[in-house]
Amino acid sequence: MTASSLQFDLSKPNIATWRSGNTGVEGVWQFDSGQAGRDVLITALVHGNELCGAWALKGLLEAGVRPQAGKLTLAFCNLAAFDRFDPADHDASRFVDEDLNRQWQVDRIESGSTLERRRAAALRPFIAHADWLLDLHSMHERAAPLLLAGMQARNLELAKCLRTPEYIVVDAGHKDGVRMRDFERFGTLDPEGGDAHTRSLLLECGFHGDVSSRTVAQDMCTRFLQAAGALQAEDLQRILPGWLQADPVRQWVLEVTDAVVARSADFRFNEPFQGLECIGRAGTVIGWNESEPVATPYDDCVLVMPSVRQAKPGVTVVRFARRCPL
Repeated sequence: MTASSLQFDLSKPNIATWRSGNTGVEGVWQFDSGQAGRDVLITALVHGNELCGAWALKGLLEAGVRPQAGKLTLAFCNLAAFDRFDPADHDASRFVDEDLNRQWQVDRIESGSTLERRRAAALRPFIAHADWLLDLHSMHERAAPLLLAGMQARNLELAKCLRTPEYIVVDAGHKDGVRMRDFERFGTLDPEGGDAHTRSLLLECGFHGDVSSRTVAQDMCTRFLQAAGALQAEDLQRILPGWLQADPVRQWVLEVTDAVVARSADFRFNEPFQGLECIGRAGTVIGWNESEPVATPYDDCVLVMPSVRQAKPGVTVVRFARRCPL
């Protein structure tokens, strides 16, 4: 898809009807089929400026989606940040005090020292009980969707079964804190020490303002609910007409080998990278971390999610990856 064919819309979905939730925790809805099955959790608005997931959850609730087996939980996570959303300055509402998706460590959560840590504490019981987690995000820059599978083979196998998106990222997370998709049971490795029943995926649906990012979120919700056994394919197509999209021609694994962490806000790229650029020659300088050049570590190095919009000490500004077919 070319830039000229993209449609942009940074309007907020009206979720007032769904604000209260039905669990005693604001923004969290849970539905129990009464039948044996997986506890499935779909989350959105972990960052307050990532609207596509909120549109998808709103659509699921408005359609009256209910699991035929197990439980389904839908959570609008950082509502305080979402309330501050300004389409003219969408980066400003990523969080209130600190990034909610770096607070998933027991000591941070239990300290309750920031708004995001208190919100993590409120959400923690739902994370702890979930078997499968789909965390819906979007990106600072205009780039193709990415599915972050972590380091677990079980998540990579699920990504293959879902058949979308085209690019699957295998990575260990961030140095500045643990993501929700890596918290406790979800972060354990395969197989002896791991929980073979858990699955956790983080979907970067595209740029915040691309209307197509909503379509990506809807498509993945449909596939995830079917793969989890929460609903059958024919029922999903009936309840959510038009949500399921065509499969990509193929899928690629992007194995992250290195991450570049900003020393300060003085990080800059040599070019306006959008992500997924493949740099052919090792040692190619792509930017500067203060006065130090940043160079690719090997030939055919893929740049994953390059962005300086949140650059400050300790924040990852780009990842280096090797590409291979899934």
